[in-house]
Amino acid sequence: MYKSLFAALVTLWSANALAAPGHQANGTQPANEAKVDRVIQVEAEEMIFGPEALTIAPGETVKFEIHNSGALAHEFVIGDRAAQEEHRRMMQEMGGHGHGHGDHGGHDMAEGEHGGNMPAVTIAPGETATLVWTAPEGASQLEYACNIPGHYEAGMVGQIDLEG
Repeated sequence: MYKSLFAALVTLWSANALAAPGHQANGTQPANEAKVDRVIQVEAEEMIFGPEALTIAPGETVKFEIHNSGALAHEFVIGDRAAQEEHRRMMQEMGGHGHGHGDHGGHDMAEGEHGGNMPAVTIAPGETATLVWTAPEGASQLEYACNIPGHYEAGMVGQIDLEG
C-alpha cells in the first residue's frame, strides 16, 4: 500500500515538474498578486471573445480571468498577427488535437518560431483559467485568439492596442 501511495505521489510531483516552463500543470501561469496592475475578465463563448478589444499600457501586468461559457474547448493565446497565423497553421496540421494544455498539442508555445513567448491557456467548457501577462514595450498591437481549427475564422479573435 505504501509503495502505491509513494508511486502516486511521485507521479503527481513529476507531472508538475515536467509541465511547460512558466506554466502550472493546468496551463496557468502562477499569479503574483502583488505585481498585477489590473484584472481583466474575458468571456469565451461559441466563436467570440468578450470584450473584442482591449487597451493595455506597455509594461502593465494584467491578470486575465477567462471563463468559457460555451460548449466547446477554447484557447486564449496572445501574440502578434504573424505568430497567431503560424500557430493556427500548426493547429490545423495537427487537426486541433491534444488540447489538454500544458502541451498545445505537443507544441511548446515559448518557441521563438512563433514570435517569442506566446502566453496561452486552454479552457474547457464551463471552466475558468487565469493568465498573468506583462504587455511588451515596442509593440503597438497584438491579438488574443483561439486557434483551434475554425474558431479564429469564425471570429474568435480580439485586439490588444498597446498605448504608449
